[in-house]
Amino acid sequence: MQLKTDIIHSSIILLVLIISTYYSFAQVDYSIDSMRVVDAEWRIDTMEGFYLKRYHFGEGTLFCSAQHLFVIEIPARSHRHLAFIHDTTLTTVSELAHRKDAYAAINGSYFDMDHGNPVCYLRIDGQQVGENTPAKEDSVNRKYYQYATLSLKEGKPLLTIPDSSRTWEREMTDSNIMTAGPMLLYEGKEIAQRDDRTFVTRRHNRTALGIRPDGTVLLLVADGRFKHKAEGFSLLELQRVMRWLGCSDAINLDGGGSTTMYIHDMPFDGIVNHPSDNFIHNHKGQRPVSNAILVL
Repeated sequence: MQLKTDIIHSSIILLVLIISTYYSFAQVDYSIDSMRVVDAEWRIDTMEGFYLKRYHFGEGTLFCSAQHLFVIEIPARSHRHLAFIHDTTLTTVSELAHRKDAYAAINGSYFDMDHGNPVCYLRIDGQQVGENTPAKEDSVNRKYYQYATLSLKEGKPLLTIPDSSRTWEREMTDSNIMTAGPMLLYEGKEIAQRDDRTFVTRRHNRTALGIRPDGTVLLLVADGRFKHKAEGFSLLELQRVMRWLGCSDAINLDGGGSTTMYIHDMPFDGIVNHPSDNFIHNHKGQRPVSNAILVL
């Protein structure tokens, strides 16, 4: 009887140790990752009215992975301003930038790859060109990736969290509105992310826009889908990076194969990152998109 009791007691102790070990690993300390982002010796190119910053974190370095980040940093007092552009025919980011003689550009919000139309609300110069598409099971409330709204006031971005109605943006008076999401940071706070979508939890190429408290604007792209070179972020990882870069507000934009950064007069026809739509780690894998954010 005593032997049986001792075995049960030992089993309980072992179970407690296993559970404790699990939680010690589950509660990851990101302080090292944050310092690597903050203290990285970013390559900085001074452009006309903004900076291009880029850094390659080697394999296993950031979030135990390889990451390649590119950031356009626009100081608050810069003469540069943002604008939206859209086409009914899917077009590359570089071509959309050329049409408006933009100095730089990143891909914008989500779209239907078969038909080319935006699937999130989009208004450009007062004209609505895209609506928040309804879910099959819910035609009233917005989808999870439509819970962040980016508006431009004299070319300066402002982020807002809409209510659940998918038609909420219609009441806004701004001339230029782009809905995407989810929101990553808002008024200095991290926004809770869903854990039931691979779009959120798995690593992908990512595009994001962030705003620092002083008004500095960051346009970030993270390469992805290239194992050992650039694995991309989950949304929680992207959220942390945007916070570590000093943003108080940040929105997730379309990502994956759409993720592209263009800068006028740069090598490789202006494509700065490594778009993945050709499955080759080079600068030639642009995906034609529906819309983009321009730096004019």
